[in-house]
Amino acid sequence: MTQATVIATFSRRMRIRLPDGKPVNSRIKGKQLKVVCGDRVLAEPMENESDWMITEICPRKNELRRPNMRGAVKVLAANIDLLLVVAAATPKADWYIVDRYLCAAENMGARAAVIFNKIDLADADDEFADYAAIGYDTLRCSATTAENVARIGALIQQQTAIIVGQSGVGKSSIINTLLGASTLRTAEISDKTSEGRHTTVNSEMLELSGGGVVIDSPGVRDYAPALNDVSDVLHGFREIAATGQSCRFANCRHLREPGCAVQDGVSSSAINPRRYESYRRLLALTEKLDRQL
Repeated sequence: MTQATVIATFSRRMRIRLPDGKPVNSRIKGKQLKVVCGDRVLAEPMENESDWMITEICPRKNELRRPNMRGAVKVLAANIDLLLVVAAATPKADWYIVDRYLCAAENMGARAAVIFNKIDLADADDEFADYAAIGYDTLRCSATTAENVARIGALIQQQTAIIVGQSGVGKSSIINTLLGASTLRTAEISDKTSEGRHTTVNSEMLELSGGGVVIDSPGVRDYAPALNDVSDVLHGFREIAATGQSCRFANCRHLREPGCAVQDGVSSSAINPRRYESYRRLLALTEKLDRQL
């Protein structure tokens, strides 16, 4: 058996990278293995074929997950060091989606950075600056002009990163610029809906010349992290969790409880009211999904 890394997913077929760096096509043994990009797997060559066979998934360091409408969990990628969450002027930035990816990163134990792309079209709004204020790396860039894109590569360095965000914000274009080649497909924004078209059907891991790898993932029009319970929601909003240490009650949920330091922080604008609303929305969604299980 050889340990390999999954670098691309195509339904029941995969592409894996062997220890010597060679990429090979592979299949999955049986129907129970749910392999995702970033997985470390055990594989063996198939007799009289060029494909390899994946027989086992090695223990994962972490998982980027989302629930479906029935609450069942889907794993999107594994063994991530850094989440790069991309927003842009077009399509209009949905900061609630950004917050949910950051919540996922906090619960995965992964670093996270917020990137605002397409600054050649418009600069970021005031919400973007709030992420730096609570300790996240933030970066404005343009994949079209390549402005500041090299700084994204510096953020990644020798890590495994995944680039996520709404459809159409330019995730694949950023990676193309990092690679110096149009390796990934891109698409224009739909004129009729102003929503991004989905261009990345499968996840793919790409090596950067400066070191490290980045996973390009399908764009979304909505996202929520798959959380174990409501305490994970609190853990996912770092400034709310920190302020909550001063609440009167240790089990305060920061909704209507007396002596809540978080509500006081919102009233004084020490905590961004929109971020607090984002926390409330995700808390309600998580409770709803818990009831469905």
